[in-house]
Amino acid sequence: MSNQTSLRVADLPQNTPTAFDLRPDARWLDVIKEDLGLLGLRKLSFVGELRAQGKRDWALTGKLGATVIQPCVVTLEPVTARIDTPVSRMFLADWSDPDEEEFEIPEGDDSEPLGAEIDPAQVMIEALSLALPQYPRKDGAELEQADYTEPGKQAMTDEDVKPFAGLASLRDAMKKDE
Repeated sequence: MSNQTSLRVADLPQNTPTAFDLRPDARWLDVIKEDLGLLGLRKLSFVGELRAQGKRDWALTGKLGATVIQPCVVTLEPVTARIDTPVSRMFLADWSDPDEEEFEIPEGDDSEPLGAEIDPAQVMIEALSLALPQYPRKDGAELEQADYTEPGKQAMTDEDVKPFAGLASLRDAMKKDE
């Protein structure tokens, strides 16, 4: 599927932007939905352009739109969300992979190595996965307190874990004794 959307860098015009407008069909939406673990995916679109940056680098800018349905993290009921987000990527000819094992990529870094092809569909799917709500929650859904312990023992509650919760009552008791 994505082979149809790949653009050969060698064929791209240097002086004018190359526009793209991706609107996956139902079959393609099903594949993306399954890959991302969604309950539903509708109205997916990725519209933008690819333009030269200097002599060897390329900039992709676009707007991603989609309606996604995910399971609620509390009830597992379907939760629908609309995603509309700008997307940008820089494809750098001189991009180098950091040597350090624990290297952390700065937030907002949208650079990638430039290969022989640039695939807007791949960028679309990656951007969609990054834009998904991490903890979708149905309106009004709340976790109940769950207490776990060994059989025959008293379970600790959230109140038991708060070490200073009883100090106010202790202070008040001490004032009465004075």
